[in-house]
Amino acid sequence: MITLTDIIRDGHPTLRKKADELHFPLSEQQLQLASDLVTYVKMSQDPVLAEEHNLRPGIGLAAPQVNHSVRMFALHLTENDELLSRIFINPKIKSHSVEKTYITTGEGCLSVDEDIEGLVPRYARISISAFDETGKEFSMRLKGLKGIAFQHEMDHLNGIMFYDHINQENPYASVPNSIPYERHSAKENLES
Repeated sequence: MITLTDIIRDGHPTLRKKADELHFPLSEQQLQLASDLVTYVKMSQDPVLAEEHNLRPGIGLAAPQVNHSVRMFALHLTENDELLSRIFINPKIKSHSVEKTYITTGEGCLSVDEDIEGLVPRYARISISAFDETGKEFSMRLKGLKGIAFQHEMDHLNGIMFYDHINQENPYASVPNSIPYERHSAKENLES
């Protein structure tokens, strides 16, 4: 089981490396890692389990964040009463909107302990493809918090941190051609 102590922090070299593609069939260790990533994000959102196991709440967790430089991440979040809970292996963004979006309160990250203020521009809509643990390919269209979280985790696979996208001179500078994303509940106020 992954706990908070397994999550590496900002400054660790693995967070700045481009992660390696995975090959199927996955090894037992890789299958366990996939399971552990999903388990962490699910358990971290349950207040009782989070306290019991000392888990910081999160909606996404990428393999590089637990010092495994492979192209795999988990998401677990509900938006508009639709649950997205799965592992993404060798994910790709196939296409994206010109229009951007950003979370009005900024983004957080399980690998970053301090609050870093500023707007993080993301594509408003994306079409993606990825593989599940069995090697079966799937495609999805994502927008809103799901699309933002996917892009945040995808960045981890490419050695990019969310704050790399923030305008350093003016962290709250307006984002041209964008629609702001407002969080609607405390449950959405989680990190990835």
